[in-house]
Amino acid sequence: MAGLDQSWAEKSGMRAGLGARRAWRRFWRVVSRYMPKRLYARSLIIVIAPVILLQSVIAFVFMERHWQTVTQRLSQAVTRDIAAIIDILETYPHEDGYANIIRIAQERLALRISIEPLEPLPPPAPKPFFSLLDRTLSEEITRQIPEYPFWLDTVGNSNMVEIRIRLEDKVLRVFARRSQAYASNTHIFLLWMLGTSLVLLTIAVAFLRNQIRPILQLAEAAESFGKGRPTPDFQPRGAEEVRRAGTAFLQMRERIERQIEQRTAMLTGVSHDLRTILTRFKLQLALAYTKPDIKALDQDIEDMRLMLEGYLAFARGEAEEVAGKLDLAALLGKIEEEAKLHGCSFSAALTGDPHVHVRPNAFSRLLNNVIGNAFRYSSKVEVQARHGGGTLLVTVDDDGPGIPPDKREEVFKPFVRLDEARNQDESGTGLGLSIARDIARGHGGDITLEDSPLGGLRVVIRVPA
Repeated sequence: MAGLDQSWAEKSGMRAGLGARRAWRRFWRVVSRYMPKRLYARSLIIVIAPVILLQSVIAFVFMERHWQTVTQRLSQAVTRDIAAIIDILETYPHEDGYANIIRIAQERLALRISIEPLEPLPPPAPKPFFSLLDRTLSEEITRQIPEYPFWLDTVGNSNMVEIRIRLEDKVLRVFARRSQAYASNTHIFLLWMLGTSLVLLTIAVAFLRNQIRPILQLAEAAESFGKGRPTPDFQPRGAEEVRRAGTAFLQMRERIERQIEQRTAMLTGVSHDLRTILTRFKLQLALAYTKPDIKALDQDIEDMRLMLEGYLAFARGEAEEVAGKLDLAALLGKIEEEAKLHGCSFSAALTGDPHVHVRPNAFSRLLNNVIGNAFRYSSKVEVQARHGGGTLLVTVDDDGPGIPPDKREEVFKPFVRLDEARNQDESGTGLGLSIARDIARGHGGDITLEDSPLGGLRVVIRVPA
């Protein structure tokens, strides 16, 4: 039984710990939902939050301990002086007008008093919003002079406190400076505390901005490189960790550019060697007799030459072309003329600025590949382009046979040809959509395939522009 009880206790403890962790994770999910997402804002919170917390604790301790204690002692002293005046009035004989008592109170106790005929006390005065003085002084009068009713006003005159005490046959009216009963110099402490905090936060914000700037520059350089734009002026700056990240980015960029150059050089060499052989074939066929089978071989050689020229042009264009402005409206106009040659119904709609910042030749090739496939396998094509917010979104819809969902990623692979492939051009390269996606990703975007409302395929092109 003892073992069972121990096992049950361990399981209960594990469940309790698991529930606490889940509650903690839910709490942080809620907090993260409302937290700022940018590093600069989060860093400011990291700097400001401890300062505010520290100042709040200091202010609370000061007000709860020091301020209240000092106010209580000052109120005790004022009430003690008033009690002494009452004792003198009630114990010793006095002349008419109480001139000596009034003089002694003013000269020795810094209290302005007057003795007035007996009358009811005024109704209670409104309590101030911050009632430390009112509460403390009332408690002291009640404790030291419990036998006489009193009336207190700490609101009417901001520099004076008025106290009325009804004696047996007269009313004692006392005016005391607020500073005599209240620690009124507290605002100086608060001003110093807030002032120094603002100065320190200003310095911290300036230094923090200086530390965040290299991170932002690194992010901009990486984003520009992802979009195929040059970043010649980027140099690692800032803290050691940021410099290491910047250096790693530069090394990565150099490796990628070197790989692109090597691929271009390889394609150039292969294309050159194959073109030499193809030229030799053409010369041999030209010297041969003209026969139907020789004409077919001649056509095959011409197709191979065009394919090699296309590969080489694409490789050179991607490696050397610099991003610039492309007039999308003019490009869609040329494609509309091409649609007439194919006998295809074509419509295009453009929203936003027609000038987009891309690599013009590469992006033109992208659209020509995608829309050219639509022309070959459908009778109706609709293009919608929307440029705004730093993004260009182009959708191409057609009424063709489409591509099955399980094959839509496969058609982007190089040299993949489906039975009803839409990336299969007349020369049979199988590179149309592969080149298109390569160009889109080279701009920092992507291409996806979906079902079209026209019944065929929808191609969605999204690139930063």
